[in-house]
Amino acid sequence: MGPFDPLFRNAHLATLAGNFWPRPLDEARFPTRLTLYQTAPDVGIAVEENRPPEEARGEVLLLHGLEGSSRSGYLISLAHRLLEAGFAVHRMNLRGCGLSEPHSPTLYHSGLTQDARSILEQWRAEGRGPRFLAGFSLGGNVVLKLAGEMGGSAADLIEGVCAVSTPIDLHACVRRIDAPSNWIYHQKFVRSLRRRYARRHAMDPGRFPDPGLGRIRTIFDFDDLITAPFFGFGDAPNYYATQSSLQFLPGIRVPTLLVQAEDDPMIPFELYRRGEVRSNRCLQLLAVPHGGHLGFLARGGRRFWLDDVLCDWLGQLRNKVPPASVSTQG
Repeated sequence: MGPFDPLFRNAHLATLAGNFWPRPLDEARFPTRLTLYQTAPDVGIAVEENRPPEEARGEVLLLHGLEGSSRSGYLISLAHRLLEAGFAVHRMNLRGCGLSEPHSPTLYHSGLTQDARSILEQWRAEGRGPRFLAGFSLGGNVVLKLAGEMGGSAADLIEGVCAVSTPIDLHACVRRIDAPSNWIYHQKFVRSLRRRYARRHAMDPGRFPDPGLGRIRTIFDFDDLITAPFFGFGDAPNYYATQSSLQFLPGIRVPTLLVQAEDDPMIPFELYRRGEVRSNRCLQLLAVPHGGHLGFLARGGRRFWLDDVLCDWLGQLRNKVPPASVSTQG
């Protein structure tokens, strides 16, 4: 794993560039197939799947972040890199997101692990493996929580987990996103959340009552008025306290890679200095000074440094080679 030489040292430029940078996916070599997985009686999860022409070296399930989808750029470029390395890649749309929206008459939340677990269990029943998980931002919280809540039994389901730019303490990160310097991201998230819920309300006002969408100005407001009551958490603070992956990290018993930029504008880096992160030998933290939020664009010919890191790390797990030690880059 080569050192990260950031294209942008400004965290906001890195974050925005990472979001808008064109990402490759050669569908002529790796055609996309849409598969609908039934993960609950009334829930269908749409997954865009690509396979290499030869027998796959493993199956990798990718989870996007808040208000993302299987078309999120960071999933696209990682999928291409993994396919080149011989892995089959599955880009999952969370409940109500992207291509899953018509098939899942419900919402999603930051700790909802049922759908990813169901897909992995279906693969296991079919004899498909080895199986790996990678999550980004909110999706990172989901995969870490899943691995932690399964404990030792996770090893029968997944070989390893990667989590990138992950809000491991949801309340702390929601407060950080609400900072004036993060206005552009905050407004984008809030508007998208409100539009999505308004569509749900219009289709089924009985299941999705209007709690006063006009009063929602922050992510906390949305979670307090909509997410927490819908899933039975009561209020936003209880939702954050029970669904943050931080408390589940000590229970992880499979190899897990955490990639985090110290200047991430949405995630306080002090969270990654906590004992829950540092004390579990199954966790490897790769922290770099710059990179913003999901903005790990590098100088030189290998623009998508993150994709190389994750692909190399998963490849070592696949080959039963202990992954190279990774740590904070000074």
